[in-house]
Amino acid sequence: MTRNSIEVSEAAGVRYLHFSSAWVQGAMRIQRPNALELAYTREMMAGLLLRDSPWPRRTLLIGLGAGSQAKFIYHQRPATKITVVEIDPQVEVVARLHFKLPDDPQRLRVLIGDGAAHLLANDTLYDYILVDGFDKNARAGILDTVPFYQACRSRLGDQGLLAVNLLGRERGFQASADRIDSAFDGRALVFPSCDSGNTVALAATGEPIDIAFDELIDRANQCRRETGLNLLPTIARLQIARRFADDRLRM
Repeated sequence: MTRNSIEVSEAAGVRYLHFSSAWVQGAMRIQRPNALELAYTREMMAGLLLRDSPWPRRTLLIGLGAGSQAKFIYHQRPATKITVVEIDPQVEVVARLHFKLPDDPQRLRVLIGDGAAHLLANDTLYDYILVDGFDKNARAGILDTVPFYQACRSRLGDQGLLAVNLLGRERGFQASADRIDSAFDGRALVFPSCDSGNTVALAATGEPIDIAFDELIDRANQCRRETGLNLLPTIARLQIARRFADDRLRM
């Protein structure tokens, strides 16, 4: 199935979204349509371990893709208001037709437009901003600039977190990380790369984060019981990469 440069394929019980024949942009296991199939989408939800429920109350996603993160938040955090900004209207059509994106504009709004422009055009505060937006060549453009990250920070509340997918920036990876770090005054954490090559960065504003390693394990186990999301491998990879100081995660 093809809509211009957007393709949908299936293999071994998984439905994939492609923006080009070589690049998987999203995935859904047909028997578990609301689970997070791709490792990087799971890691982008790691903020759930760093703030206490019922966080997040209000979430902004820049880039819809197959709608995996929007669906997960929608089903697992029923009190959360979700806004998605997607630049390509065909992506929304495909997400609704082939990836079971919920039709509930009271809780899940999809706006067609530019994510950076949306941040600058309104003063809404969010708890969680997730950035996963690329063109068909896997380039982030303005979504990987200091002014954009600063705009994200200005739209985060007292418990605000930003999660960014750093796909496709291998050569400039450190520069991307440095831009996020600069915009958030050093309160950023870059995860070790997933097997797929995706790398996720988290950044925090507002209330400090200071969580013991053992408590993170407890939170991950609770999250797995409540939502099915297993973030224990993420914590293990952070430990191996020595992202903990004195067995604590501080941001």
